[in-house]
Amino acid sequence: MRGLGRWVKRLVLGVILLIAALLAPVVYVETMCRGDGLAAPYAALLPPEQHRQEARTLLTYPEWHIVHAYDDYAKVISTGDPHDFGFFRAIRGFWSSLCTLHQQSAQHGGFDGDTKQTIYVIGVSFSAELALKAIYEETVGRVFVALRGPARTPLEALSADQAGDYAKFLQQVPWYQWDFATNAQVLADQASDSLRDQERAFALGVEYRAKAAYAGAIKAAVAGMAPDALRLRMVVKGLDADQLAGFSEVQIIERLDTGVVVETPRYRKLTVLLDEMAKAGADFVEIAGNDDIMFTATSLDAEISGAMHSFARQGYVDYRHLMMVKVADLAETLTSLPKRRLILEHIHDY
Repeated sequence: MRGLGRWVKRLVLGVILLIAALLAPVVYVETMCRGDGLAAPYAALLPPEQHRQEARTLLTYPEWHIVHAYDDYAKVISTGDPHDFGFFRAIRGFWSSLCTLHQQSAQHGGFDGDTKQTIYVIGVSFSAELALKAIYEETVGRVFVALRGPARTPLEALSADQAGDYAKFLQQVPWYQWDFATNAQVLADQASDSLRDQERAFALGVEYRAKAAYAGAIKAAVAGMAPDALRLRMVVKGLDADQLAGFSEVQIIERLDTGVVVETPRYRKLTVLLDEMAKAGADFVEIAGNDDIMFTATSLDAEISGAMHSFARQGYVDYRHLMMVKVADLAETLTSLPKRRLILEHIHDY
């Protein structure tokens, strides 16, 4: 009984230490990443009901960091093994970028409590998921890779394709809408008799089915909540109403002395749309009642002028840069990216 008691105490201590480790980044961001300054006054052209909180352009990045991490992971395992991916490096990237964004938010109205809480929850969940994957892939996974030899198995290629498809899916749709159960079944159905394939089908099957159950719980939790708006409004000049109406999913609302009010889709579609409009000669006056907006770009340079935060991407040979610009300068900035050897990745709306 004494031996059992000691093991129970060790288990409890281990759980406490694990919880402390997962919550430590939250405490660090709250206490050590405070910014200075106040939001500069801005007289918006759009009515208040069309406004979105400006700091949300910063708040949208943490979720995209997770999307990018899955894309990096898919890229790494497309030619390598899961243990080649830096799981803890991806976790550090989430919290280090959030620290920078938390500091910068003071100049844009600050982070509201509800959204901040959501970010902390997904950050802790993301950290726990990757930590568990790291523990498995760096131990049991490595053993099966060693037993496999140099040749990759069919299920390794299939799981890499699944990871890539999942990363693309997340660019426009919430993660809990993904069909994890089907992924697990496909792995089980297509596994060869090789030891590595059997291990992949079992290990990833357990992961996917756990995520499917969690996704079901999330779907039920959000079922009664009002969905976030899928469209926003902005004021655009440089192109007339007929030209703007020619862009996909753009609706003309009204004409002002300062430009044309249009309604557009949000998320990934907005990035493509704004880039196309800028190349066609448009200038952006205001977006969702705001005069500042953040975007990410990639380049071969580790540091670039004007970046708030930069770090290397895994699986690629380049770097990601987080940049904030005035909405009025967005079009010129987008069209000048090639000259600066930068590739637009994503424009973060509100």
